[in-house]
Amino acid sequence: KIARGEEVFRFPREENIVLADGFAFEGSVYSTEEFIEDTKTTAMLVIRDDVIKYEKYFMGGDEDTLFSSNSMGKSFVSALMGIAVSEGYVESIEDPIGKYVPEFVGTSLENIPIRACLKMASGINFNEDTDMSGFSMRTLMGKPAMEVIAGYGVQEEPFTYRRYLSINTEILGNVITNATGYSLAEFMEEKLWKKIGTAHDAYWTLSNGTELAMGGLSVSLEDYARFARLYLHEGNYRGEQVLPKEWVKDSMDISEAYAKPGANHDAYNAIGYGYQWWVPEGDEGEFMAIGVYGQWIYVNPTKSVIIVKTSADPDFMAKVYELKHVEFFRAVADGI
Repeated sequence: KIARGEEVFRFPREENIVLADGFAFEGSVYSTEEFIEDTKTTAMLVIRDDVIKYEKYFMGGDEDTLFSSNSMGKSFVSALMGIAVSEGYVESIEDPIGKYVPEFVGTSLENIPIRACLKMASGINFNEDTDMSGFSMRTLMGKPAMEVIAGYGVQEEPFTYRRYLSINTEILGNVITNATGYSLAEFMEEKLWKKIGTAHDAYWTLSNGTELAMGGLSVSLEDYARFARLYLHEGNYRGEQVLPKEWVKDSMDISEAYAKPGANHDAYNAIGYGYQWWVPEGDEGEFMAIGVYGQWIYVNPTKSVIIVKTSADPDFMAKVYELKHVEFFRAVADGI
């Protein structure tokens, strides 16, 4: 459990607007209503200038429902790393991970910089599609996650390629807990969750008593938006710099070749990637958190728009699924 604080930030609410009729993608036009239904949407929230313009729940959910973040949780871990650095628990994200994870000392992973894990450019010899089930089974059977990861070795130097590996986020979570002495849930509760006006307690799934950093968070729809709002306001909540402004800025930096959209011609890399945030091509500063089965936080700072969409979509691995969603979110944002 990650307990909320006493003060709740309330978004003013208006009657649900009529969303844009549809959007264009790759020469075809898609109906908004059909797209929401076809992608098995469980809830959707649209906010502009801190005002809720649209909030709707499907499949039995409501404002008290805690929706699984899946890999949207990685963006929360990134925020916790930013706090750990700003408070001096972690000296620098250029530090080697072996400085904080004893299981890596003496292995080929020891000198990988923390920043390489943040950027999904660690070079660890792991395949997200073929190795994840084996990793999950070994850890579920009781083998410590860092011991399992230490055995994979590396296949290239850090910052050579961007390859989306959820174990990178598991490493980040372990660095935070070892450096701070807190569990991830404790650290998040004290340093983040009680400070941004959340309305509900959140929960973090445990694996062998340890928080599943790669995607174990469950959060209410509006609380996802409150987290996004912190980034929209450059880490500031009502005058308190919960996250350093520079950390928020650096989190969206995709200037390196491996971080740019389309890097490696890899299907996982159609969108740019910062510190555990996705950054699409464009000139409006957009950024996103994305989770399997269709979980989305979309933020457009230029338009001051936040969109949260949760789903239970078995077709989330379909070709151009993510790029199509970007155009959907843009059409919704443009239509407000």
